[in-house]
Formats: sequence, C-alpha cells, structure tokens
Amino acid sequence: MAEPEPVGDRLVLTGRIVSASNAVLVGELDALPVVYKPVAGERPLHDFPDGTLAAREVAAYAVSRATGWDVVPETRLVDGPAGIGMLQRWVETDPEQPAIVLVPADAVPEGMLHVLDGVGIDDEPVALVHEDTAALRRIAVLDLVTNNADRKGGHVLERADGHRHGIDHGLTMHVDHKLRTVLWGWIDEPFSDEEVAGIRRVIAALDGELGEVLDALLASSEVDALAARCEALLARGTFPEPRPGRPAVPWPPF
Repeated sequence: MAEPEPVGDRLVLTGRIVSASNAVLVGELDALPVVYKPVAGERPLHDFPDGTLAAREVAAYAVSRATGWDVVPETRLVDGPAGIGMLQRWVETDPEQPAIVLVPADAVPEGMLHVLDGVGIDDEPVALVHEDTAALRRIAVLDLVTNNADRKGGHVLERADGHRHGIDHGLTMHVDHKLRTVLWGWIDEPFSDEEVAGIRRVIAALDGELGEVLDALLASSEVDALAARCEALLARGTFPEPRPGRPAVPWPPF
C-alpha cells in the first residue's frame, strides 16, 4: 500500500454518518471540512480483499484526475486518529438539483432518462430516472473505466453550478466484471469526443504518474484490468448494456 500522509492532530473529528455501511467520519483538516474513512471501520466483503476499500477510493480519485473531469473530490490516503484510511474533501450539494430521482411511472420529467420501473413505499408504480447531462455522463464513463460496483443515487453530489461529483468508490477496480449502477440511461449511445479523449488520457497516464500511483495502491492484475477496460471501451465506442445473469443495479439504489 502507498505510504499514508500523517495528519495527526490536524484532523479534528466532529461526527459520523451513521447510515453508511462502513465507518464514515466527518471533521476538519486545517479548518476545511472532510470525510474520513478508516480501514479499521471497513466491513469485510466476500468479493473484495479485506482492508482495501480506502486504497480503491484513492485510486478512483487518481483515475478521475487523469480524465481531467474533476469527478471525484480530492482524496488521499492518511494516517489519522483511527489509523490509516482515506480522507476526502467535503462537497456542499444543492438539494434543488436532484440528478437521480424516483418519479411516478407515468410522469418521467423532460430532460430525464428512464432506467427502471418499481414499486414505491405505498405500492404505487414508480420509475427510477436520471438527468441527461454531460456532467452526469462523465460519472457514468468513470464508472465504466473503474468497474464501479456501487453507483447508487446517493453517491452523486449535485453542485449548484451544475457540476456533478461522484463519491464512495471503495468497490472499484476489481479484475472481474462488477459494474452495478443506476446510470443506465445511455445504453448504446456513442461516446462523445470529450469522453473518448478522457479515456485516452487515462491510458496515456498509466505509462507515467498514474501508473506509479496505482501500482502503490492496487494489485498489478487490477491495474492491468483497468487498462484492458479502457481499450475495450474505446473499441466498443458506445455505452454498454448490462451483462446478462448479473445484477446491474446496486441495492438499495439510493
């Protein structure tokens, strides 16, 4: 694993997000709001190696930087009050701009793309939809590149200026196909020139700084799989459809 940055007394913890499945602590580092996820608070999973989720979050940030899209907020590996973990810049969101929502099944709003149908808490028919924007498409492309197994609706942060951030990337970078996402609205649509350029930047960066960073965070087979996914996406040229026989959407979706 990469050498974590010691933050010591600089990281002041102020609370915890209790709805998260793993330990998610909030606080301030040098008076700036942050999220801190210690490795010690990671819940063991049957399909990801124990104690690797923090490193995968940092790896996803490194890939995001390589695309040039600023999808993942600044994330780094630190040694904090609860030990080694990932530290991420807190992002303020705009509740007036929901990018992914449940709506009545017969009332999909203009500018939204239909993903799936379901039943609401009162047994009413509902539809899961998401916005059709370049900002959200960038997150969907990053998920394809990083093999994200957990793109829930709540893992997209909507900024007031229209920018969209993606968070919670602990379940990424697996060598096996794991893609589970709520962002299925662009199936078979061609990648834009911007999206192709972003994927190409990742491939190029793997021969330089990005490759060095990922080699310190991931297994070599996982870095090789990332490169192979990028090449396969460029060869395909379009957003894929879900693979048969595998869950395509994380549960719960929010």
